[in-house]
Amino acid sequence: MSGSRLWTERLKFMLMNQRLLSFLIVLLLIGLNIMILGKISFVFHPFKVLLETIFLPLILTGVAFYLLNPIVEALEKYRIKRAYSILILYLLVAGILTLIIITVIPLLKEQIISLIDSFPYFSSEAQLQFEQLIGSKYFNQIQQTLGFDSSSLTSAISDYASGFMNNAWTSIGGLVSKVTETVLTIIVVPLILFYLLKDRRELTPYILSFLPTRLRDRSYAVMLEMNHQISSYIRGQIIDSCCVGLLLYIGYLIIGLDYSLVLAVIASCTSVVPYLGPAIAIFPALIVAMVTSPMMLLKMVIVWTVVQVVEGKVFTPQIMGKTMHIHPITIIFVILTAGKMFGILGIILAVPGYAILKVITTHLFRWFKAKSGLYEETK
Repeated sequence: MSGSRLWTERLKFMLMNQRLLSFLIVLLLIGLNIMILGKISFVFHPFKVLLETIFLPLILTGVAFYLLNPIVEALEKYRIKRAYSILILYLLVAGILTLIIITVIPLLKEQIISLIDSFPYFSSEAQLQFEQLIGSKYFNQIQQTLGFDSSSLTSAISDYASGFMNNAWTSIGGLVSKVTETVLTIIVVPLILFYLLKDRRELTPYILSFLPTRLRDRSYAVMLEMNHQISSYIRGQIIDSCCVGLLLYIGYLIIGLDYSLVLAVIASCTSVVPYLGPAIAIFPALIVAMVTSPMMLLKMVIVWTVVQVVEGKVFTPQIMGKTMHIHPITIIFVILTAGKMFGILGIILAVPGYAILKVITTHLFRWFKAKSGLYEETK
């Protein structure tokens, strides 16, 4: 009886609390607005096109900003003007990109085309070795149980990969269809990045000037925390991925694994996705090593294990630290959900997007606790 009275008193308090009631009314109005806007979504089609056009340049600009801003800050401590520091960085980045295009890209292209052409052979050899390992009878039962034919699957993957590469390297039509987006990105990103790096200190006060005076301190704290989360994640993941790719490339060269550059690049790119990326990247290397020889397979596993141990014990704690405060299981579910909803882009942006939502939700909940009076203050 006492429990029911307690809940009755709490319900009366909630109904009598004007601030809480106003908050619920605001949420209701927001929901009604979302429902109405959903019915007239065609009105926002031009804005959708605009957002799709500028989304990629803005994302690339943000990534480049978080990578280059610490360097600009460091150069500024040596009394080098910020504009000059940015120009020096631009020249350095342009030189590195030119060197990569001249030396790495042709070799990478050659290895990719060769790997795609050899994929059916690798797949059939891996299938034969797998059949010999577990027996052809059990292998056929596995195929029947899972409902797939490995040969048809291999052929489909090979045809798709070959078509994709042919379109990527030789299709003029595809180039023409993407030329506007590419030119826009090449021109816009350096310009936005320059002014973002140059006027970084004026950006936050400018954004806060649009907010009511009473909300500026709390909003500034939210922006600081979001900036810390995003910068730690972007810098950490990119540096970590580059280190993993470099170590794997050196290890593959030492053991003499074929297609070492393309396999290391695949591992470096997929390592951007936490936890799931390395598990995906190991399969191409496993197939190539398995077809080469059992000893090569053993060497590849040793190299991969060493790199993962070094990455987990050295790079991740030193580069990323524990600033995200997100449980690994939560990260995996967030990545899978975002990938299902938004594809590859969702997979890449899942963790930083979740971190931003977590910061906003946490501060909103703290504000709700302080204003509602439903929670007792803990010492």
